[in-house]
Amino acid sequence: MSTAVSFRNINRIAIPAIIAGIAEPLISLTDIAIIGNVQENPIEALAAAGIVGSFLSAIIWIVAQTKTAISAIVSQHLGASRLHAVKTLIPQAIYFNLAFSLVIYATTAFFAEAIFRAYNAEGLILDYSRDYYRIRALGYPLTLVTFAIFGLFRGLQNTLWAMKCSLTGALVNVGLDFLLVYGIEGYIPAMHLKGAAYASLAAQLVMLLMALWFFFKKTPFHLKLSWNVNPQLRGLLLMAANLFVRTAALNFAIYLANAYATDYGRNYIAAQSILMNIWLFFSFFIDGYANAGNAIGGRLLGARDYMNLWELSKKISKYAVLIALILMGICALFYNEIGLIFNKEGSVLILFSSVFWLVLLMQPVNAIAFMFDGIFKGLGEAKYLRNLLVGATFLGFVPTLLIADYFGMKLHAIWLAFFVWMLIRSSALVIQFRRKYLKKEV
Repeated sequence: MSTAVSFRNINRIAIPAIIAGIAEPLISLTDIAIIGNVQENPIEALAAAGIVGSFLSAIIWIVAQTKTAISAIVSQHLGASRLHAVKTLIPQAIYFNLAFSLVIYATTAFFAEAIFRAYNAEGLILDYSRDYYRIRALGYPLTLVTFAIFGLFRGLQNTLWAMKCSLTGALVNVGLDFLLVYGIEGYIPAMHLKGAAYASLAAQLVMLLMALWFFFKKTPFHLKLSWNVNPQLRGLLLMAANLFVRTAALNFAIYLANAYATDYGRNYIAAQSILMNIWLFFSFFIDGYANAGNAIGGRLLGARDYMNLWELSKKISKYAVLIALILMGICALFYNEIGLIFNKEGSVLILFSSVFWLVLLMQPVNAIAFMFDGIFKGLGEAKYLRNLLVGATFLGFVPTLLIADYFGMKLHAIWLAFFVWMLIRSSALVIQFRRKYLKKEV
C-alpha cells in the first residue's frame, strides 16, 4: 500500500469522516432546536436537554476510547502488512464494549436524579433531565458497539461506511424528532422531551444494524469470540485506559462549565446549551481531518515512513484551519440569526450573542489542537495525551474559570477558560510532535 500523503488520499478519509462526525452533533443540535421551540416550558426543556446531552457525551467519550485504540492498532498493523495478527482482537474489543456499556447503564440510570442534582439542576429541569436521560441511556450498548466497529473501519482507512451509517441515523433522528416531540393530532401523541429521547434511540439502533452489515460484508473480520486472549488486547486496553483518563479530564471541564452556567440561572444554562452544542458541532466538523490524521498517521508509523508523517501533519493542519475560518465566516455573516434557530426567548438570545464571538474566535486554535490530537492517537501516544489533558484542565481551565468567575464574568468566564484550555493543548502538541518525530524524518 502506498504511503504517499496527497490531498486526494487525505480527503478520501477526511471528507466521509467529516460527514460522519457531524451527524452526531447534528442529532444533538436538532434535539436542541426542536425542544427549544416547544410550547410547554421551552427554557426548562432546553436546559434539561443541554445538561443531559453534556453528561451523555461525557460518558460516551470516556468509554468509547476503545474506538480510537482499535483504529490506531488496526492502522499500524495495516501499514506493517500484519492484519492477521488482530483477527481475534476485534471481537474481543467489541464484546468488551458491550459488557462495559451495560454496566454503565445499570449504574447511571439508577442514580440519574443524584447525577443531575450535581449539575445544580432542580425542580422541573431536574424532572425533565431524569426522565430524558433514562430513555437516552438505553442507547449506550448500541452506541458503544457501533463506535468500536467504526474504529475498525477507520483503521482500515475507510470512513465511507461510517459516514453512510451516521447519515442514515441522523435522518432517522430528525424525522422522528418532529413526529414524536410535536406529534400528529389524532395519530401520534406529542411526547415533548421524551419524544426526542426515543427518536435518538431509534437512530442509534439503525446505525448499529448498518454498521454490522458493513462489518460482515466488507471486512475480513468476524464476531466469533476466541477465549485465547489476543496479545494486542492488553495494549489496546492500556491505550484505552489512558484515553479514559484523558477524556474524563476533558469532560470534567465540560461538567464544570455546565454546573456553573446552571448555577447562574435558567437563562444562562439555556444559552450555554446552545453555545456548547455549536462548539461541539464545529469540533466534530473539524475532527474529520483529525480522523484522517489518526488513520493515516498510524499506517505511516507502521511503515516507519517518518518523512510522510511530517508532511501529513503540515497538510491536514492547513486544511483544518481553512475549514475553521470558513465556519467562522459563515457564523459571523449570520451572527444574530443563528441563536433564533434554537430559541426565541429574548433573555437567552442576548446572553448567547454576548459570548458567541468568543466561541468563534477560538476555532483556528481548536483546529490545530484537534489535528495533532488525532495524529497522536494514531501513533499510540495515549500516555502523553492523558498527561496533557489533565494538565491543561487543572492548570489552565480550572484556574481561569475560578478567577474569571470571581470577577463576575459568568458565561464569559466559562468560554475564556475554554480558550486558555485549547491554547495549552494546541501549543503543547505541536512542540511535542516536532521534538519527537521531526528529528526521525531528518
